[in-house]
Amino acid sequence: MVVRIVADEARDGDLPAGLDVIAREGARRMLAAALEAEVAEYLELAGAERDEHGHALVVRNGRAREREVVTVAGAVPVAAPRVNDRRVDEEGGKRMRFRSAVLPPYARRSPAVTEVLPLLYLHGLSTRDFVPALAEHFGTSAGLSASTICRLTSSWEDEVKAFMNRDLSKTFYVYCWVDGVHFNIRLGEDKRLCCLVIVGVRLDGTKELIAIADGYRESTESWAALLRDVRRRGMQAPSLVTGDGALGFWSAVADVFPETRHQRDWVHKTMNVLDCLPAAVQPGAKKAIFQITGAENKAAAEKAVKAFVADYGAKWPKAVAKIVDDQEELLAFYDYPAEHWAHLRTSNPIESTFSPVRARTNVTRGAGSRTAALGMAFKLIEAAQGRWRRVNAPHLVALVAAGAKFVNGKLVERVQEEVAA
Repeated sequence: MVVRIVADEARDGDLPAGLDVIAREGARRMLAAALEAEVAEYLELAGAERDEHGHALVVRNGRAREREVVTVAGAVPVAAPRVNDRRVDEEGGKRMRFRSAVLPPYARRSPAVTEVLPLLYLHGLSTRDFVPALAEHFGTSAGLSASTICRLTSSWEDEVKAFMNRDLSKTFYVYCWVDGVHFNIRLGEDKRLCCLVIVGVRLDGTKELIAIADGYRESTESWAALLRDVRRRGMQAPSLVTGDGALGFWSAVADVFPETRHQRDWVHKTMNVLDCLPAAVQPGAKKAIFQITGAENKAAAEKAVKAFVADYGAKWPKAVAKIVDDQEELLAFYDYPAEHWAHLRTSNPIESTFSPVRARTNVTRGAGSRTAALGMAFKLIEAAQGRWRRVNAPHLVALVAAGAKFVNGKLVERVQEEVAA
């Protein structure tokens, strides 16, 4: 049967010819048809069931009161058909009920709208702006109040808890990046949140969020608690972890995963070194640091470090010490595939991901609470995760996991042991 979306009387001008109005009217008619078909099927399946007087146990029972349902096509009025089902469930002993799969009871929004509203808030639309921004689009302001949006976003806290309780024993993360990102909090005594984040690389080369937690600054205790938690849930020690010079993390990882190698973030290190130098010499020092990070092999990098010491050590020993003291951790990436060097030298996968988080918190001048900020950060990372690209030469990740030896980025020894995917 063909359902005419635009009524015949619309040709006479009774129905506005606007595209949005036509789409909304079409949605109303199709929704009504779907509900009628659903009820008809339910009645047909139960048509043979009769009581002792021969009367049908399942019959129609008029229509429910008309209500507006907000869909992607706009607000659609609907009066759902009702069913009187007098059958009794043999197991539970309760009356059976007809429950529409198309339009659940009391539903005021379609699943797509329910999903998109928190995302709009997530990406910068303030709760007070939903009504003026979207009421005209949807044709109603119902379901767009600030309290409604807050209720929808409160589910993020439960998602974070579920995420932080999942089993990690079935996934091996070969590389990891770690960082602590700070946000302003508007409510409560503590006005700052330190969000501890761990991102890892799986055996197939894909990047994945491993953990996100509310830490007390970037202290050793906070990082150790998070690392012990992921270890308890089955996470194995990664081959290499990259992070900035926060002393709290390095002490914690040495205690929890002592076999994991350390790689210091060159982006943070470069900024710390330049901060110790006068502006006049910073361009030259930056080029000298690039000679270290861009060297063809470790020997050339060590030679470039000696050149940096010779050029700047006499006048600016503090700047030189920041590289010399951490030289081993800064050059660790040379013992891994050359195709992975660009990924391992920096914690940019976390830094770039958190730029929209900072932008969002700037809109609201900080999240309302610590749990809200953590939930917001988690959802933004979750959304960004779908756009993360795999590391270069992903097939080499499994070799690193298997213990293959790389010297100056080249494979020199192949371990035959297979790593389970």
